[in-house]
Amino acid sequence: MEVCYQLPVLPLDRPVPKHVLSRRGAISFSSSSSLFGAPDPRQLSQRRGAISYDSSDQTALYIRMLGACVVFKQLFARDVRVRSQVGFEPERRSSHPYLCIDFRTLHTRLSCGSSPADSGTEKRVHRLLSFQRYLHSSRLLRGIPQQIPLHILDEDYSGQARCMLEKVGNWNFDIFLFDKLTNGNSLITLTLHLLNQYGLVDLFQLDMVKLWRFLVLVQEDYHNDNPYHNSVHAADVTQAMYCYLQEPMLSKSLTSYDILLGLLAAATHDLDHPGVNQPFLIKTDHYLATLYRNTSVLENHHWKSAVGLLRETGLFSHLPPEDSMNMERELGSLILATDISRQNDYLSRFRTHLDQESLCLTNASHRHFVLQMALKCADICNPCRPWELSKQWSEKVTEEFFEQGDIEKKHKLQVSPLCDRETNTVGNIQIGFMTYVAEPLFGEWARFSDTRLSQTMLGHMGLNKASWGGLQPEQTAVSEETEPSAAGADAGGSRSKEIPQGSRES
Repeated sequence: MEVCYQLPVLPLDRPVPKHVLSRRGAISFSSSSSLFGAPDPRQLSQRRGAISYDSSDQTALYIRMLGACVVFKQLFARDVRVRSQVGFEPERRSSHPYLCIDFRTLHTRLSCGSSPADSGTEKRVHRLLSFQRYLHSSRLLRGIPQQIPLHILDEDYSGQARCMLEKVGNWNFDIFLFDKLTNGNSLITLTLHLLNQYGLVDLFQLDMVKLWRFLVLVQEDYHNDNPYHNSVHAADVTQAMYCYLQEPMLSKSLTSYDILLGLLAAATHDLDHPGVNQPFLIKTDHYLATLYRNTSVLENHHWKSAVGLLRETGLFSHLPPEDSMNMERELGSLILATDISRQNDYLSRFRTHLDQESLCLTNASHRHFVLQMALKCADICNPCRPWELSKQWSEKVTEEFFEQGDIEKKHKLQVSPLCDRETNTVGNIQIGFMTYVAEPLFGEWARFSDTRLSQTMLGHMGLNKASWGGLQPEQTAVSEETEPSAAGADAGGSRSKEIPQGSRES
């Protein structure tokens, strides 16, 4: 009896290995033969020990090996039905790769015995896998005993990564180092660890295979070619959210349901971010702007993308339908709160609650509002990190702004505020952002939760602002050397005083 498994695979734009030959739109090889050829698609389901790419089905790579059918399916066609006027098209998937595999069955089948002849097959398979899955797949192919621990990823943790996870609640947690130690899997590793630490997997009876599949798809749907809005940013926000959930005001009031929603919202809050802000999408008539009527365009897209993955993986399919729908709706409410253009609305409401001392955390709606404010803080907490971390994030977000400005210049569009690399510097952008956005928000958060963490965040922000101010003369000198125009210098000075809506799209 053949068992069919599905695993995700990276886009097929990598160099083709020598053992794979292309012929008439098909790629194939046989592990039992040195002859290569394109199989008849009608015969594909009867082939064993072969890897074939059927030219009639441009979305699937079929692999049959070791007595099992392993299907790698990668839907990589871009949605070209609607394009912007300038041809800007963010990478999207009309559907997502799949990861649906019974590890116990595969371990059992592979541990029945392997011969030296199988080693060649293993090497061929490894070349078709992305590096981030290599360690896990190699253990499967070597036939590790079939007992699967609750923490599937534990086998792949290095000692240093495990050591870092023991201090995941520290505000100086270095997410960049953690991402390197986990081979680029910081979001998967961190989120799964936190869910297990809170006991949410057992409490909500989450299927580990579905959960693993969901987290893999979430991480893959972040565009890691974005300098800032990528999976590392999502992991950083998730870690910050965990720090806030540990604060006394929240830890003694939030329910397990609230914590699950908060962690999932943090992990998915920028899902499938295209690397440009909302004003850019609107002025280029992007289809997302049309779809969401120019209102919280990116946030609506992040929310709907997250719901799509929840439904595709069936992570909450065991719950009553009304509970699942409520969870999706409240997840959207949290993600939509990260819209920076609505910052003043949330801040005003939060300030009113604090002035009137009307927050009652035994009230579900009040707890949800506090979660919204916590996620907003986690999303823009970079200025509150230690200088070594804050500086890296500042440079990354500014580079993303500048890349958008380069696109606008290329297509003769008006360059968005803060996006012109010739008239702006990292320092003036960050000082403006701290002054008009971060300081008011974190000042109110410190009123709500007056703890050592809140004071630490405000202290770091003050030091970071002073550090950028000290670097300003140096950056200005470099800017004037590159562009000695007095008009350019004036433009840079005026830009530093304005923080337009959407300047920091989350």
